[in-house]
This record gives sequence, C-alpha cells and structure tokens, in this order.
Amino acid sequence: MRTNSEARRILIIDDERPILLTLEALLNRHGYRTETATTATLGLRAMKTNPAALVLLDLQLPDADGLETLDRLKKDFADSQVIILTAHDSLNNAIESIKRGAFHFISKPYAPEELLSLAEQALEKRSLLQETQALREKAEQLEKRLELAETRLAPVFKSKVMQEMEELISAMAPSDANVLITGESGVGKEVVANVIHSKSRRAGKPLVKLNCAAFPQTMIESELFGYVKGAFTGAMNDFPGMIAEARGGTLFLDEISEMPADLQTRFLRVLQGGEYRSLGSTRMSKADFRVITATNRPIAQALAENRLRSDLYYRINTFQIEVPPLRERKEDIPPLVTTFVQRFAAQLGKAEPTIAPEAFQKLLDYSWPGNVRELQNAIEYAVVLARNDVIGIKELPAEIQLPPALQTTPAPARRSGVASLNDMERETILQALAQTHGNKKKAAELLGTLQGGHSCLPEGKRERLPYSIVAAVCDRR
Repeated sequence: MRTNSEARRILIIDDERPILLTLEALLNRHGYRTETATTATLGLRAMKTNPAALVLLDLQLPDADGLETLDRLKKDFADSQVIILTAHDSLNNAIESIKRGAFHFISKPYAPEELLSLAEQALEKRSLLQETQALREKAEQLEKRLELAETRLAPVFKSKVMQEMEELISAMAPSDANVLITGESGVGKEVVANVIHSKSRRAGKPLVKLNCAAFPQTMIESELFGYVKGAFTGAMNDFPGMIAEARGGTLFLDEISEMPADLQTRFLRVLQGGEYRSLGSTRMSKADFRVITATNRPIAQALAENRLRSDLYYRINTFQIEVPPLRERKEDIPPLVTTFVQRFAAQLGKAEPTIAPEAFQKLLDYSWPGNVRELQNAIEYAVVLARNDVIGIKELPAEIQLPPALQTTPAPARRSGVASLNDMERETILQALAQTHGNKKKAAELLGTLQGGHSCLPEGKRERLPYSIVAAVCDRR
C-alpha cells in the first residue's frame, strides 16, 4: 500500500531550468513532493529508483524524442500518469501524446490554476485505477478460493453414475487429453472442469474461463486471441487474450457450440498447430494450454445444425463426460444439500440450520428442472430465511412448495410456440405466490377466488382458473 506522500510525488522532466524551478516551487507550496530532471535519461533513471505518481513531461528534450519517452514511461511505469508540457507550435504532438496514453497536455506559459487542477485530476484517476485493480485482484483471489472450496468440499456422491464419473475424472485428469463435458444447463459442468484442472499436472497454473454465449460474437475473437494496440477502433492498449492468460494451464470454453463457425475453424488451427496470432499482430505466439469444453446442447443436434463443426468436435472430444440431470440421480440430493447448507451458513456467519423432514421431502419430490444450480439457489434462499436454525417448508422457494402436479417438469420442446393451458395456469399461480411472498391464502385471493370457490373478479373478467388449481394453492382437496 502506497503512503499518501508517495501518492503525491511528481517528477518534472524539462530541460529549461527556470521552468523546473517555477513548477517545483508551485507544486511544493500546494503540498506535493517533487523531483526534477533535465533530460529523458535522468528522468527515466529517477523513475526506476523511485517511481512518481505523476510525471510532467516536456516533449522537447535534448537527448530523446518526447513521444518515445512517453512510450517508455507508459510501458515501464503504467501505474503513473503523464501530463505533457508543450509549446503552442507543437500541439499536434501533444494531441498524439493523448492517443499514446498521456493523461492530458498543457501549453506554455502555464496558468497555475490549470496546472494544479490537471495534476489533481491525474492523481485522482491514478487512485481510482489502483482501487479498481485492487478490487479486481481481490475478486480473482475470492474466485480462486471459491473454486478451491468447491473442489475440497465436493459432496460424496451416492449415485452410481456420479461415482463412475469421478473415477473417470481421476483417471484422465493427470493427462493433457482434451475433454468435452455435456449435460443440461445447471448440472455442474463448470464444477467438473474445476475438478479436472485441480487434479491435473497444470493445477498450479491458471484456469481461464470463457463462456461463448456470454459475449457478442464480434467480441469472442478478441477475448480469446487478444489484440495489439490499434488493431481496431477502441484498441487503446495491448490485450493478451485468454489463450495467453491460460499459458501453462487450462482453458475452459463453456457453450462451445455458440462460438461462430469461422472462429471454430481458427481455434481448431490453434489446437492443431500450437500457435496463434493476436488481432492486428504479425507475430505468431506459442499456445500452451489444455482445453476443456462444455455444451448444454445434445451433440447430435449441435452437429446436425452446424452449430459445432465436426472437425473441431473430434479434436476436443478425446474424453466426453456427460453429467446427468439431478432428477435422474436423486440419491445425490442429500449430500448436495449438506454441502450447500454448510457453504452458505459459513458465508453468512450463521449456525448451520437443520432441515425439517417435511421440507427435505419436498426437496426430494421436486423435479429440479434447473438441476444442481437451482438446488444451490434454493438452499441459499432457505439458509437466508431460516429462523431458529431450522429450514421448514415455508423457507423453501414457492415453486418447490407447490404440489408436484403444478411444478415445472422438464419436457421435450413443443412443436409450436403456444404455451399449454396448464403451463399458463402454473405461471399465473407462481406469480401470485411471488407477489404474496408464498402466502397461499393471499395468493388465492389475488387470483380472484374466495375460500368458498366463488369468483370475485371485476365485471368483464369472469374467466376463472379451474377450482382444482386454486384448491391446490390453498392446500384444499
């Protein structure tokens, strides 16, 4: 952590000694610590010894080009801000300096108020950038800890299919073989990727993740391959890209079937040749990563619809792991629930609540269309609401409280875009339950039905939901 005095250090590089003395006196009077240099060489040497927070740089120096000196400063001391000192006849160079990363420029002769204002703004920008970087680093550290926790606190699966999957992962993880993970949304494909990486020989290196469905297609290429400064409009600095970030480690591409076809071809060439070129670059770079991919689309469908190129598929499919939906392995629900309760109670600083038998039965009876992700969210919801260290039915999300007949059940896609009547009824009831925070009596009243079953809808809206639906909401038979 830099001290306040270090954050207010300013280096002035100018070959005109009267200007140096004037600026030094002005800045010192206003609480800044200053250092001066009359050449680019002396200025760069001073920065190496004790980097300043802000550099006031004259473009006309006796031993070096001012713009080249700026480039050196931005390359070697990216944390420092630079304000250009320029004469009126060199405004074009001053504008060019902004394009190269200078904070601003000021023309001679300087108005003291303007110079002081620019200096304060530049230091404020530097402070904000440092805070942002610190937050980013903390977020990355937290993400790594969470990934490690997911790996260490993985539940002991009871289902045979998951035990067999764990055996396969343990056998193939130490190799560099490419892995394709398939399964419905929410089954835990990313967690599987985390486990594979943690058990591989690359575990000490980065695990870099890219969700191909989370970026516009035009951005995926630059995120993956990186770019050099000036490669396109807005490319103000070099960006290494995720292939470079994953060097020595693992690259996890989620929703690989959403990657544009031409980009799939380019990525295939990287896997085949072990080299790639960043956008705008003329230099080939070495690629060194293990690739793990995932998709929630059935592979046959993705290939038939040309969403996944067959040549790329055969390259990434050395091992294929299919993670089954939670509804097909309900014996895994208890250990998953235990893991999630422990995790969220620890995060909230609460004692671990117990789950009432009737609430646990609701968890077992539910079909979990959102799979493990939905279960995780439901347990987090319940732990937050738990009172007296007990999770009852009322602490579960409204959807899970519904009778099985009204719950969402995974089904094949319809041939038309028209929702069924039962689906519309269920959605209407869920909305009512959400608005009434799970109060079934109030939900029934909101739906326009009295306890006796008579419609109380306003004139002109006499359409009633079936009595059986409202009865189910009210727990009446």
